[in-house]
Amino acid sequence: MPKMKTKSGAKKRFKITGSGKVMHAQQGKRHGMIKRTNKQIRKLRGTRVLFKTDGENVKKYFLPNG
Repeated sequence: MPKMKTKSGAKKRFKITGSGKVMHAQQGKRHGMIKRTNKQIRKLRGTRVLFKTDGENVKKYFLPNG
C-alpha cells in the first residue's frame, strides 16, 4: 500500500491544536474591505475552532497524519 498523503490545500488552511481541535482562519477578509464596517473587520481577526463534526471530517479525510 502507498503512504497516505495529506491534502496540500488543507495543510495551508487548518491547524490541529494540542487537544485535537481544528482551527481555521475566518472567511470574508480577502477582498472588499471597503464595503465592510470597521466593526466587521475587527470581529474577523484571528482564528476560530471548527465545529466538532466538521473538525472530525477534516482530520479523517484531509489531515490523516495530523
